Amino acid sequence: MMNLKKLIFKSDTRRAVFFAGMFLLTIAGFFIVLFFMVLTGLFGRVPSVEELGKIQNYIASEIYSSDNVLLGRYYIQNRTNVDFSHIPESFTNALIATEDVRFFDHHGVDQRSIFRVLIKSIFLQKESSGGGSTLSQQLAKNLYPRRYFLVLTMPINKFREIIIAIRLEKAYSKTDILELYLNTVSFGENTYGIETAAYQFFKKHPEELYLEESALLVGMLKATSLYNPHLHPEDAMQRRNIVLSQMAKYGYLDSYKADSVKKLPVRLHYTRITHNEGPAPYFREHLRLELVEWFNNNTKPDGNKYNIYTDGLKIYTTINADLQRYAEEAIKIHMKYLQDQFDRQWGNKDPWSRNDKMIVNEIKKSRRYKSLEQLGKTHDEIMKTMHTPVRTEIFTWNGRIEKIISPVDSIKHYCRFLQCGLLAMEAKTGYVRAWVGGIDHRYFRYDHVKARRQPGSVFKPFVYAAALENGRNPCDYIGNDSIVYEEYDNWTPGNADGVYGGYYSMKGGLAHSVNTVSVSILMDTGFDKVQNLMNDLGISRKLPEVPSLALGTAEVSLYELIQAYSIFNNKGKLVKPVYLRRIEDQSGKIIYEQKPVLSEKEIITPGTAEIITEMLKSAVNSGTASSLRSVYGLDSDIAGKTGTTQLNTDGWFIGYTPDLIAGVWVGGDHPVIRFRTTALGQGSHSAMPVWARFMQKIYRDPLYKFSRFSKFKISEDVLAELDCPDYKEQQFDSFKDMLEEKGETIIELIKRIFKKKEKKTENEDK
Repeated sequence: MMNLKKLIFKSDTRRAVFFAGMFLLTIAGFFIVLFFMVLTGLFGRVPSVEELGKIQNYIASEIYSSDNVLLGRYYIQNRTNVDFSHIPESFTNALIATEDVRFFDHHGVDQRSIFRVLIKSIFLQKESSGGGSTLSQQLAKNLYPRRYFLVLTMPINKFREIIIAIRLEKAYSKTDILELYLNTVSFGENTYGIETAAYQFFKKHPEELYLEESALLVGMLKATSLYNPHLHPEDAMQRRNIVLSQMAKYGYLDSYKADSVKKLPVRLHYTRITHNEGPAPYFREHLRLELVEWFNNNTKPDGNKYNIYTDGLKIYTTINADLQRYAEEAIKIHMKYLQDQFDRQWGNKDPWSRNDKMIVNEIKKSRRYKSLEQLGKTHDEIMKTMHTPVRTEIFTWNGRIEKIISPVDSIKHYCRFLQCGLLAMEAKTGYVRAWVGGIDHRYFRYDHVKARRQPGSVFKPFVYAAALENGRNPCDYIGNDSIVYEEYDNWTPGNADGVYGGYYSMKGGLAHSVNTVSVSILMDTGFDKVQNLMNDLGISRKLPEVPSLALGTAEVSLYELIQAYSIFNNKGKLVKPVYLRRIEDQSGKIIYEQKPVLSEKEIITPGTAEIITEMLKSAVNSGTASSLRSVYGLDSDIAGKTGTTQLNTDGWFIGYTPDLIAGVWVGGDHPVIRFRTTALGQGSHSAMPVWARFMQKIYRDPLYKFSRFSKFKISEDVLAELDCPDYKEQQFDSFKDMLEEKGETIIELIKRIFKKKEKKTENEDK
């Protein structure tokens, strides 16, 4: 009986073994067939060795300042290639010890772990290979992302990566594979390659990385989000220490050194550069639009068009990294303070309360409204959605915050913000040194350097220049009278201080920004003279032929004004802004170069330019911009002009030294957004402090030395023409002064009076 049971047991065992063997052979056969199906391209073509040898990553084009600081990148994938010789040995040691310890011994596949990886991937359907994927396989996955094949997704992708990895090993040396891998691997946040990651997390080039920094970056590769040191420093440090232990385990680091480095804290110099973050984002976007157009009209030697996002171009600009930073800091400091004043002044009342149509228009222009409209929703249905609160991230001057708020309330939130534009240009070359188009490019994309707004009184110097060119004298006195211009709808200019009477010299009228005097000068000079001057300065649009033109009612941009002001410290010659110096391809060949362009044409005479500069120096020394001296302590040579438009809509300041021309505009995105009082809304309070803080930072920098206007000798004739008081109670101190001014004797005056009387009698007789 026992023997029978043993026979039955042996028979069952053989049968079980047989079926198990058959099952395993079937599985093996299935995967062998599947492998050859992948190899032959039935699940998608697998690149050949020859194709793999010609791999070219998408490489971001880089934008550099004049002092070779990286400003940003244009990219599809944020990647910059680096040569293997610039990668520190500590980094490659950390990488191999952690990711592929037998890297130099295999030919693309580590046989010791391949079956373990397949079991995990096939039966457990796990994404992680459990450390079995070699660097060559990881590179294959990075170069050719995985695709979806239902239940066979993992085995097909694994076979594909194995085949590509083996072919990569045939196409490249081990060093080349490491270089390609480190230029391809993702570090999260759309950051690809060691060069970009080293800059983003430590603001360094790879060769400058310390051991602990290399280990930290290698540790991120296991899970770029979980081990991101900016977001999760504790988790990142623990993972870094595991990497250091791996290095000690495999002999790349002695245990004492590893233990010592593990005690170091995580220290970052996080520098996030995206399309909307980093230095000069408004400038980079302006430049991008111009470059895309240029590349569309210019081709490579092989006839293909350049691609700004993938060709790895080096773009060198005139922006100065320090001045750009000073400009952005000045705006941040003052605009935060100014916004607080603005919000306090309006309180719970909406600045657009008398113009609700503005908010309706803003709602209809929003991306959410338009997307719902495209889905066929009615206005009422859309507005119901727009009033439904959702969790969203919003901008505040105290940082970004998450808030549950409706899209309508979000739009209203952003409409309350004051904006600012700043442009600084080197006076003699036209090199643009700083460009800030708004308060935060992540949330406010409109560039106010290029926006056309009414310039207010910063337009007046051009009216005065046209008058001087037309024969007026800076010591001509003009009555400060409230005149009604009947032929222009009975319009009357008003002075900001509400004071009238007496007489201002032209010099005093500009220094103190007297509106009545400016309008009188315009009407005496003629619209055509001002129009012709502005045409020569690059503003070819037709200006409105109304007296208020003298007060800056024609719309111009900050960019246009900075260019136009260049005539005053360039002896009457125009200097056009230059912001792109050259473009190089990946090999370093120059494919575009721009030189400074100084117009040879004298748009105004050197004498007129000198006189206007002296007038604007008076505006700083004793006029509307005098707080630059008394409040901000700027004691250098400065000429400048403040400007404020009607109802405090726009605040301006344009100022220049012998070396630098800089301008600032402040206002709302929409003209309805404005201060309620002139005390807070005028240019001397809203715009000029930004300019002052910007210049303070420059003057404190020992690298920058500024010239004095005294180096540009003012002629004796010009000084004589300016030798007069700004203001008089009456035009002439005595009857004798009046005759001297007219160049007449008393006899000639009497004759002229009688002649005029006789002519009047003749006319009456007729």
